[in-house]
Formats: sequence, structure tokens, C-alpha cells
Amino acid sequence: MPIRSDWRLQREGITIDTVGRLIGNTFLNPALTLPLILLARCTRKGQLLAIDHRRAFRNLKTLLWLGLASHISRFLDRGIANNWANDTYDWAKEVVVVTGGSDGIGAIVVKLLAERGIKVAILDVQPLTYEAPPSVHYFKCDLSSPASIKSTASTVRSTLGDPTILINNAGLARGKTILNSTEQDLHLTFNVNTLSHYFLAQEFLPSMIHANHGMVVTVASLAAYVTAPQMVDYSASKAAALAFHEGLSAELATTYNAPKVRTVVMCQGYMRTRLFEGFEDVDRRLNYALHPETVAEEIVKAVLAGRSAHLVLPGAGWYISQKLRGWPIWMQYGLRKRLVRLMKGWKGRQIEQPSEGRLGESGVLVS
Repeated sequence: MPIRSDWRLQREGITIDTVGRLIGNTFLNPALTLPLILLARCTRKGQLLAIDHRRAFRNLKTLLWLGLASHISRFLDRGIANNWANDTYDWAKEVVVVTGGSDGIGAIVVKLLAERGIKVAILDVQPLTYEAPPSVHYFKCDLSSPASIKSTASTVRSTLGDPTILINNAGLARGKTILNSTEQDLHLTFNVNTLSHYFLAQEFLPSMIHANHGMVVTVASLAAYVTAPQMVDYSASKAAALAFHEGLSAELATTYNAPKVRTVVMCQGYMRTRLFEGFEDVDRRLNYALHPETVAEEIVKAVLAGRSAHLVLPGAGWYISQKLRGWPIWMQYGLRKRLVRLMKGWKGRQIEQPSEGRLGESGVLVS
């Protein structure tokens, strides 16, 4: 299962992100525009062309400055997010913990890591839905239970040693309104989507801090930025997960003095999974359905890069994540009201990973 090349057409087909990447790799690519500017400045023929086509030359200079600004911004993002501290990973020695790795996105992440011989510990209450590669170890764990997390973490350490990478992937959605949500619904949603991140960090982060080496990956959601009716608890739990990531990043660099411990967050839109069945009425041009492989590959690429990152998929969702709260109130409110149609046709399963949540002996989610 090789990771798909960035130069290949994405699985989702031609989208606004395809156009954006094309523009970024051509018109806003200083490696292409700067040589043209230099030719226009330093050669006789180029000077004549610049005089004859003044508007085109001005536009070319504008594209160069825009491209440079974009590259400088990304350079600063990477440097500051990683505290300007380099680190290296020895993948023969790293141990990765993946929650909810029995199925879905988590399973794809596990397989991609295992193909590279990386040791992986899966924390999940449901047995694996695939044959585990030699480097993969399964540990039964109820992520809604702090006691289960503590006990399982101890077993992981005694079996594989101290984990160096924690991927908080597990998540669930109940799809109920505020008034129809039961106490158990709310506890289950927040226990798995948010609180498990804290308890897992308390188990595995101290050794990373001591070594000043490691990574914590938080799988949040674009729902952390915009709330749809009938998904309020899910959005709130994902917003809390995003806040966990942001606060952890700051604490690692300041309180714990561990600037080389990386943090990655993934904020993805809706995907072609059973959880999102019935969401086909949304704007497919901007917030198109993602393949789970696309999301999993971006997570794994971030892990293998060994750098902190803030990932948003689809790419157009970056605008929402950065700009939405700056919109006028009437625009924000109007968007949230429009999102009610997302849930009208929703008939997806209530758990993102079939493993997450309290399961009865029959394997049916106990509600």
C-alpha cells in the first residue's frame, strides 16, 4: 500500500484543490517566475519583451511576490511550530500507538506504518478486522474508561517499551439533537473524542518529555470550526480536541521544556465512510467527500516527516479554519443554519470506528 504521490491526480478527482495545487506549482512558484524575471532584467531580448509587454511583466512580478510571500509564510509556520529545533527518528526503534486501529482510517494508518517495519500498538475494544502484520500488536482497550487506558498502557510499555508516537485517531458521533442526547450519549462522545486524549497523554507523554523526542497526533475535524445542528456534541468534542492539541503544543515548548516533541493535528471534512452516509447533498466543489485513504496518507506523511503540522482536508477547508470566526455574525449564523440539511439525510453508523464506545456481547453499541 504505497503512499500516493502528490503529483498524481487525487482519488477524489478534479476538485478546487486540484486547481489550487496547479496554480501553486506554476503561477505562484518562485522557482518558475524568478528565472523569468531575471531573464527580463538581465538579457537584451528579455528587456525588449518587458518593454513591449509591460502589463504582463507587472503581472509576473506580482505573481513572484505572492509566491515568495506564500513560501516565506509556510517556512515560518514550519519553523515556529517545530520550535526551530531539528530531530531525527530511527524507525527501527520507534513505537507508535494508534487508537481505533481495528478498522477505518486507523487501520489504513496502521498498515502504512507496518509496511515500513515500524512497531505499532493498536488500542481498540474490537478485534482487528484484518490480519495483523508482524510488527503490529493489538491491545484490547475501552477508550471511554480511564482505568482501561491505564491498565492497557502498562501492558504496552511492558511489551514494546515506551511509545514514542501517539496517534489519537478514535472518534464517534451519535447524530442526535441537544434535547434528544442522553447522559450516556454525551459521556461516551466526550470520553472517546476528547478525554481519552488527556489520559493517553498522561500515560505516554512523560517518557517523550524525558527524552525530548516523540510526537502526539490529534485527529480532530473541520467540525471543530463550524457546528452543524444535530452534531453539536460531536463538534464540541472535536473543538475540545483541537484545543488540547494547541495547548499541548505550547506546554511542551514552555512548561515541559521539550521543544523536540512534535504535535500534529488533522482537521478533515466528511469522508466516504459509513459514518457520513447521507451527506451527499453538501457542496461537492468545495467540501467534497474524502477517501479515507487520502486522510490516512496525510497523517502518515506527517509522522514520517517528523515535524509538527496543522493539516486540513480538503484544502479549501483551510479557509474555513482560518477565516470563519472573522466573518460577520450574520454570515456565520447563516452558514450554521444551512448546515442543518447535512443531517436530514444522515443515516450513517453512530461510531467512526466500530470499536469505540461500550459494546455489548453482541457487538452492538449499547445505548
